[in-house]
Amino acid sequence: MKKTILTDKHISLGAKMTDFAGYRMPISYTSLKEEHHNVRNEVGVFDVSHMGEFIIRGKGATELIQHVTSNDVHKLSVGKAQYSCLPNETGGIVDDLLIYCLPESMRMDGAAAYMLVVNASNIEKDWDWISSHNHFGAEMINISEQTGLLAVQGPKAIALIRELTEVDVENLRYYTFEKGTFAGQDNVLVSATGYTGAGGIELYARNEQLLPIWNALFEAAQQQNIHLLPTGLGARDTLRLEKGYCLYGNDIDDYTSPLEAGLGWITKLKTDDFVGKEFLLKQKEAGLERRLVGFKIHDRRVPRQGYTIENEAGEIIGQVTSGTLSPSLSIPIGMGYVEIAYKDVGSRFFVSTGRKRIAAEVVKMPFL
Repeated sequence: MKKTILTDKHISLGAKMTDFAGYRMPISYTSLKEEHHNVRNEVGVFDVSHMGEFIIRGKGATELIQHVTSNDVHKLSVGKAQYSCLPNETGGIVDDLLIYCLPESMRMDGAAAYMLVVNASNIEKDWDWISSHNHFGAEMINISEQTGLLAVQGPKAIALIRELTEVDVENLRYYTFEKGTFAGQDNVLVSATGYTGAGGIELYARNEQLLPIWNALFEAAQQQNIHLLPTGLGARDTLRLEKGYCLYGNDIDDYTSPLEAGLGWITKLKTDDFVGKEFLLKQKEAGLERRLVGFKIHDRRVPRQGYTIENEAGEIIGQVTSGTLSPSLSIPIGMGYVEIAYKDVGSRFFVSTGRKRIAAEVVKMPFL
């Protein structure tokens, strides 16, 4: 298993470690519930250095990204980020990703430069996919092994970090970023993004910079009397699910279309042709047959990925993709694909555990 640069630090803090996407990662340090509530109310820090990062720059960079992603990269300017996905020819999703439009210092011959942030489990797959479509002469550099990433998330995140950086984080708008010094470390990318819905920032830095940044965060928290907790992947999952954020491999994959997944807002069908556009246009015109929905359970049992969803007559109408006992709401919640007739808020169905059928109801997302 691969390790992040902070793996030994996590172990020294007593983290429960797990294998995830080929990496040994912390699942929790204290308890999932405590870490979850702390992110919602204070601030937590996640080591997510397993994520992949690609630089795409030079002549043809914009054209390549426009061709392989579903969103409109032309709307990006320096200092802005964009959520998008890599569709395949049959309407599925190769991966979802973030695209950063990098500053002038990263450019070559005046041509645009971008950083793509992809899921850890898909680094090689995404690299090969994008490379296979690079008929535009763009330069591609895989910096995943050299790059670390910390997510500092929660309502007190900005108060915690504002004295640690020259970046004006208090006025950093959502989905924008700046490069600057952070905790004495140079050339850190400070991004107003995250996967928790609790606010905060993400820090991209060279591997050797990550431990000094990590230590500086905890020193600042102690000085400011802010309750900062290291937070694992367990709470990361419950936090994102409460906000209805899709997880690749659960809620979206090579066989789910962005339209079915409720990601039409990042699927710009009026832009230049991109991979899979023709299929998605036809799917939209024909009408969707299924839709990803959020639901709550009228029971204490937790819906699990792979459980079937049935109607009153016992006919299978869908499948659960994600589920948890929401720490914030204290009820079981889940997401899953259902036949289009059952997509509306208030629709009722049953989740089958194999032994029992649990009553469920479609609710508006986000749950929280």
